[in-house]
Parts: sequence; C-alpha cells; structure tokens
Amino acid sequence: MPVVRDLGVLLRLRNFRRLLAVRLLSQSADGVYQVALATHVVFSPEKQATPAAIASAMAVLLLPYSLIGPFAGVLLDRWPRRQVFLYGNLLRAVLACSTAVLLLAPVPDWLFYASALCVTAVNRFVLAGLSAALPRVVDTERLVLANSLSPTAGTLAATAGGGVALAIRLLADGSNAVVVLLGAALYLLSALTSLTLPRTLLGPDRGLDHAPLREALSSTARGLVAGLRHLAERKDAAYALAAMTVLRFCYGALTVMVLMLCRYAWSDDESDGLGLLSLALGASAAGYFVAALMSPWAVGRFGRYGWLAGCAGAAALLEPALGLPFALTPMLAAAFVLGLVTQGAKIATDTEVQTSVDDAYRGRVFSLYDVLFNVAFVAAAALSVLALPPDGRSVVVVLTVAVLYSVVSVFMLHRRRVSIALHRARTKD
Repeated sequence: MPVVRDLGVLLRLRNFRRLLAVRLLSQSADGVYQVALATHVVFSPEKQATPAAIASAMAVLLLPYSLIGPFAGVLLDRWPRRQVFLYGNLLRAVLACSTAVLLLAPVPDWLFYASALCVTAVNRFVLAGLSAALPRVVDTERLVLANSLSPTAGTLAATAGGGVALAIRLLADGSNAVVVLLGAALYLLSALTSLTLPRTLLGPDRGLDHAPLREALSSTARGLVAGLRHLAERKDAAYALAAMTVLRFCYGALTVMVLMLCRYAWSDDESDGLGLLSLALGASAAGYFVAALMSPWAVGRFGRYGWLAGCAGAAALLEPALGLPFALTPMLAAAFVLGLVTQGAKIATDTEVQTSVDDAYRGRVFSLYDVLFNVAFVAAAALSVLALPPDGRSVVVVLTVAVLYSVVSVFMLHRRRVSIALHRARTKD
C-alpha cells in the first residue's frame, strides 16, 4: 500500500522516528486520560451523572485547546522544544498521579476538575510543539507527507489508548484510578523518549530577535481581531463558519443526550452503558469515514454550499425520525448519520475557508475556527443542562436540534442561489 510504503521511507529517518514515538506515547496517554475522565463523570457507580457534570467534563477537555492554542506558539518560539516535551510530559505524569489520588479520596469535584484542566492545558503546548518541531527532523521534500502521516498516527494512538482504557476499566472492576495511572506511565515514557533527541535539534534557533513577551502576546490578540475583521469581509467563508458552528452545537447537544441514554435508559449497570457508548462512538466514527469518501464527490457535484445544505437537510429529516423513539438501534443509525453530516459539513467548511481567505490571514482565521468549533460544543453541553431529564429522553432537545438543522439547510441553499446568481452576473459582464 502507498501509505505503508511512504511511512517506511519516513521511518528510516532516525530523529523522525524518535519524534513520532514521543507523539504516539503522548497522544495514547491523552486517549487514556480523556476516557478515564469521561467514564468517571458518566459511568462511575458512586456518582450520579448529570448533564451539568458532563458539560463540566467537556469544558475541561476542550476549552484549553481553544483558549490557549492561539497563544501557545508565542511561548514555543522562546522555549527549547525538546524541553517542552520533557517537562510538559513529566508535569502531566505528576498531575495524572494527583488525579488518581483525587479519584480515590472524598474531595470536592472542583478540585478534580482543576487537576484535569491542568493536564489538558499542558497538552496544547505539547501538540503545538510537535507540529513546530517536525520540519527539524524531516527534509522539505518529505514535509507534506510527514504532516499527513504524523498527526493521523497520533489520532490513531489516542483512539487505541481510549480503547485500552475502556478494557482496563472493565477488567479492573471499574477503577478509574488504575486507568489514570496507566496514562501517567505513558506520559512518563513520552518524557523519557524525548531525551533521545538532541536538546537543540528541535529549535527554536538561538540568537533570533524576539519581541518582548507582553508585546508578542498582545500582538497575537490583535492578530486574532484582524483575522475576525478579514473574515467579515469574506462573506462566503463567514457564512460557512457560522453554519458549521451551529452544526457543531447540535452535535454537542445530541452527544450529551446519548451519554445520558447509555448511562440510564438503555443499561442497568455501568459496564453495559460503557459498551453501548462504544457502539455509538463507533457508529459515529463510521459516519466520519464515509464522509471523507463522499465529500470530494459531493462538493464537486453540488458545490460547498450545496453540500453543507444537503448535510444539514439530511440531519433535519433523519435526526427526529431516528431519535424520537429513544431506542438503541435507531439511535445508532442516527449516530452514523450525524457523524457523516457533521464531518461532511466540516470538510466543506475547511475548503471554503482555505479558498476564500487570503493566505496572510488564513492561520488566524483557522485559530478563530478552532475556538468556535470547541466553544459551540461546550455551549451545547451547558445548555443541555436546562432541557435534559435524568434519563436523557428529551423531545425538546431532539426537535430543537432538528429546527436548527433546518434553518442552516435553508440558509445555505439561499446563499448557494445568491452565489450562483452573482457568478452568472459576473460572467455576463
């Protein structure tokens, strides 16, 4: 297979192998830790999971990526990146051990969330550093290939880590502390693996003139504002981002609902609930995969706005039909559909932003995109607190989400017609 052959070429590069090993160990630990956090909040027998608790967990897992991400690069351009991997993963190993202790002790929930928040906040620096260091271990000709394969391998490692965490939790009689300690061990291994890389190899280069830190941070903030202003001038990209934000909000609300259904409505114990959640996540992941196969053809056939409208319209029709029975089999089908339409819409939105936004502003606009993407998901979880009953069966949530999907579909169809009309008018001129 071409991918296997290309990966073999990269793996002959010794320092790339070492940097990849740091990534795989670090992201597999992330998968373990995130599953431990989620299962503690939702599936621990000693806890009564609520939408509020789920919303808090999602905020801990996602908000650091959005709020810290745009500013992480300022510090990474000042700190030796090898040391970021070393000390960042050592710090996370210590914090994960602290989380394990907190899981065993009768402590307030806010203390547990504070510990988890610190772990996920450090993760933003490690992941950004891995991307920044890649050009130092791969030549220019292979950089695109490395940028494709390395993050994909990391995502697979995180998924595998999550799967191992679920298996260990079942074998360890529901002990999340044991799972978290596994994550701590993987963070420690990642830190030790980073020592195989020369200290100065990964940069940044010494002797470069840097603006004072305060000035650099304020400049980053001003850059984000400039990106927002540029986006306001690029209506096509702005409309696509607005549509994607609403779709992400819908996906977040339904995710919380499915978590509650798995925990209380469809199972009698935590182990069965975890198994059902795994099925739902697998169905959604299958939808993501199908979207990756369908989207290039669909965008070529219907246009980016047309595919966005089609994704939202399909969800508006199928989501209430499959969701309102609140039964397992139809809901698994709904999870597949929602994975497909959400990822399909994201692919169309990514393409719209890449083609509509000037290159000089593209990075800043994608930083804003990242903020909107994650904040919408967390906001949906927070608002679900007001509507979801303890067992997750909420007609209000299902119908509200269907209305939002319908609004997005109609609006994007309107924008598609306007774009076609404008294009025809320019062609005539």
